[in-house]
Parts: sequence; C-alpha cells; structure tokens
Amino acid sequence: MKQLRKNVYIAAGYNTVSFGSGRKEFNPKKPMRTFEEYVVEAGRSTLTALPDPSLVDEAVVGNFMAGRFLRQGNLPGFVGMLHEGLRHKPATRVEGACCSGGLALATAMKTVLSDLSDISLCLGFEIQNTVKAVYGADYLAAAGYYRGERKAGHAYFFPSKFSDRAGAYFQRYGGETARKGMARWYAQMVENARLCPKAQEHHNTLEDPEAAAMAAPNPKSFVEHLNYFDCSKVSDGASSLLFLSEEGVQKAGLHRDRCARLIGFGQAARDITRPPEDLTVLDTTAAAVQRALEMAGLSLEDLGFVEVHDCFTISAMLALEAIGLTPPGTAPQYVLDGHTRRDGKVPANATGGLIGYGHYTGGTGVRQAVDLLDQLTGNAGPCQLSLDPARPYGLMISMGGNDVTVVAMIFTRAV
Repeated sequence: MKQLRKNVYIAAGYNTVSFGSGRKEFNPKKPMRTFEEYVVEAGRSTLTALPDPSLVDEAVVGNFMAGRFLRQGNLPGFVGMLHEGLRHKPATRVEGACCSGGLALATAMKTVLSDLSDISLCLGFEIQNTVKAVYGADYLAAAGYYRGERKAGHAYFFPSKFSDRAGAYFQRYGGETARKGMARWYAQMVENARLCPKAQEHHNTLEDPEAAAMAAPNPKSFVEHLNYFDCSKVSDGASSLLFLSEEGVQKAGLHRDRCARLIGFGQAARDITRPPEDLTVLDTTAAAVQRALEMAGLSLEDLGFVEVHDCFTISAMLALEAIGLTPPGTAPQYVLDGHTRRDGKVPANATGGLIGYGHYTGGTGVRQAVDLLDQLTGNAGPCQLSLDPARPYGLMISMGGNDVTVVAMIFTRAV
C-alpha cells in the first residue's frame, strides 16, 4: 500500500446543529432555515481560522440530493458567497449518496497531495425536511440502483434494505442477542447526543431509551426487522473544515495543537447493479478500512476511537465487524459488553453518530472528520473522550448506499 507522499492536516472544523424531529425548536409548520444559511454558517465559521480567506486555493462541496430536495444544482457556484476572496477560485461538487461528505474529504485531500493546493475548503451539507418523509425516502432510494431496484422496492426503500440485512443476521446468528445489542447501541447514541448541544437527539427525554428500542418491528406500518428507533432521522445541516499542507499550516498561522494529521486513507466501491453477496457482511467497508490501516501502518489494537456510519443500528453492528474489532456475529455482544461506550475499549460515535447526532447525508462524512478533529485537539467539550496516549488514532467510515461507496480515514494528533 502506498503511503501518503507528504503530511496532510485538517483544521478549523465546524458543524451546524443537526435540525429535524427531536429538536425542541423543530416545527414542520413553520418556515425553516434555507440551505444558503446552513452553508454560510458552516463555511464562514471555518474561514474565520484564516487571516485571509483568499488563502483558500480550492473548495470542494459534498452533497447528495439538492437537485430533488431543493431543486438546486450547480452547487460550486455557492462557494463564492462565503467570501469575496473566493471569487473565481476552483470549486467542485462531489456526490456518492451518503458518502458524499466522505468523497468531499477525499477530493479535498487529493488537491493538497497533488500540490495544486495548500489550503482546501471542504464543505458538506444536506437539507431534507423540505418534503414529507415518504417522498424523501423515494429521493434517497437513488443511493441504490433506482431503475433496477426501486420499482419492486418498499416505500421506505433504505430502511427495507437494511431490514433485510438485519433479518439475514438474525437468521444466521440468532435474533435475541442481536436485538438487545441494537437497542443498546441506540441508547448509547442517545446518551452521547445528550452531551452534544448540536445533536438532533440532544433533547431526547426518553426515560429508558434502551427499553423503547426493544419495541417489536411492525411490518404493517414500517419494515419487517427494524423499528423506528433503529433508524437515523431526517436531518438538515452542514459541516466544514480545511485540508492543509505543511505550507498551508504556516500560511494560515495555525498552531499544530489545533490540527490533526491524516495518516491513512482507504476508498472502495462495488457494483451497484448487483445485490450484496452476503447480507451479513459490509465487504466494501472492510476493504476501505483495511486500506486505511495498511497505509497508516496500524493494527486494530492501535485504534483509540471510531466514528462508524450507523445509518441504522444493524449497520453499526456490521461496521464493527467489518473493521475487525469483533468476529462475525459477535458485534451485538461486543456492544452489550460495553466496549463501545465512552469509557470502553474503543469508544464509538462520541457525539451520537448518525442516530444520535443526525444524518444530513451529504455532510455526514465531513461532520465525522470534524468530530475526530475535536477529539484529537481536546476541543470536544462535554463530548471529550479520555483518550489513551498510547492509542491516539481515530478512524472514521463514510458509507454511501447499501455498502456501495465507502471512504475510511485515520487521523492522529499533529503534535
């Protein structure tokens, strides 16, 4: 595996509130913030770290479905509204379903590695509360093979796809422990989100979220093997950060203790026109993670904490196994044993993950990187983990569709 040819850093991360049902201020009958407001809040907050925003050499925007949720395309054209100094700077929009944010990270990183940029602005966003959930579910079905799968698919297309994965997992490994592990994951994500003021589930007041998440699935109103608690919610939000070279860090006048360094990267994609070979395995995720670990020169024992793509509780279980933290069929018990808790062996999703923080699809990968940056620089506030000095490495996984497009990245401290 090739190593990174030079040091690449991230800095100046910013996440907006993940807005949607669950937030006290959410009211679908009242006007909501526009996507321009989210983009400006995130982008300008990141740019304040620079003495002059015109130091940005290039910008990358990650977004999945603005064309349908907002009827807006040509997203690179909105970068210029962040600051006059970005006028006529190169800007690119990337898309890979729920991995759009991950692909934005990868693209911004590559512009720095190519020596075409010393400072790249990376921004991801999605606005999804513009339509009713059942219509949004149809829009998001484009993350699968729409022409080949959608016509015969469930009204709630992606919950159904991961319900099928859950059903296969239950059949192979038994449903009782799996169901308990998934419910524990939901409760853990809610507990983490309650510590994060910007998380969508920050205001969650369920007295016993784990018991609630044990509710039996109702295929008459939803899907066969998942309940509503097993799913990430519909979210609006944006995230941004900077990718920098050594020269970029110097130009920006940033102290190293405000940066994190990228040491491993993996990207993988599978044929979207074919169904997964094994519903109980995220093999594309596994391939991307393995490449990232090899590039970083790390073993699983070196990982200090992780950000996994838990669009559903079953995808969290499968991701833990794809990473290799626990053998196939054992992730639910791994969670029940407390290994992914804040004080566990490998803490996971410290701000609540997609289930707790929220899932504004095109921005989630960027949000994960911002959270890793905050942890590694000690700026995570109430969400700060007590990291093992011997394992100062954080892994993130951004997954698009049904394990179709995946980006994995590993960061460590810059000092």
